[in-house]
Amino acid sequence: MKVLFQKFLNLILPPRCPYCGEIVCLPDALCEDCFNKIEFISAPYCHICGAPFENEKDANISRVCADCAAHKKITRFNRSAVIYDDFFKSGLHRFKFHDQIFFSKLYAKWLKTGGEDIFKNGVDLIVPVPLSYQRLFKRRYNQSALLAKELSKLVCVPVDLNCLKKVKNTKPQSSLSEKQRLKNLKNAFEIKDKSSVCDKRIVLVDDVMTTGATLFECAKVLIKAGAKSVDTLTIARTKKS
Repeated sequence: MKVLFQKFLNLILPPRCPYCGEIVCLPDALCEDCFNKIEFISAPYCHICGAPFENEKDANISRVCADCAAHKKITRFNRSAVIYDDFFKSGLHRFKFHDQIFFSKLYAKWLKTGGEDIFKNGVDLIVPVPLSYQRLFKRRYNQSALLAKELSKLVCVPVDLNCLKKVKNTKPQSSLSEKQRLKNLKNAFEIKDKSSVCDKRIVLVDDVMTTGATLFECAKVLIKAGAKSVDTLTIARTKKS
């Protein structure tokens, strides 16, 4: 019955591409033109941090990038679905700042694909990166929480929206240097009930990874609280300079 109702609904209100509005065949999908403008991340990429290798030669030498080889990461895997560029950004900003929350279903599909390595290695809990109360009040919703809930439905892994809290209203990270970002986030996150994350394999969900400062600070708090492992999963990541 539900399938028939959806087909009827699609006849009178056909699904449209969330980026350009063109009619598409399936709900929560891009039209061909917009799909071709998205730079999806595919192999070869670093086995640990997920950063794409610049060329096949680098990938053949090692499955791990130079940075991960030199510095031990607190996280198990870091994965992203697409490269952060101007075209992707146009949709993300509508999702984050203009109440167009229907993007969450599309982006959750990308997260499932981009996080395939993570889910193959086992996940017990999905946790979104939280917003401060002040930021949440102003925006009215946490885009990462919306993504986490939709992803939970797709991969059949439970989500906990409340275990990780942001207890300090920090400055926007985009305006800070890498050193300032780390200082800005110090003591910003907290876990009220450690039993909710103890001995669990957790995947942290957020929209974009730039330096990774926010994600890694959250990971530190989760590990300290007893999490067995922490992975990070974002829709997009910036290219390494």
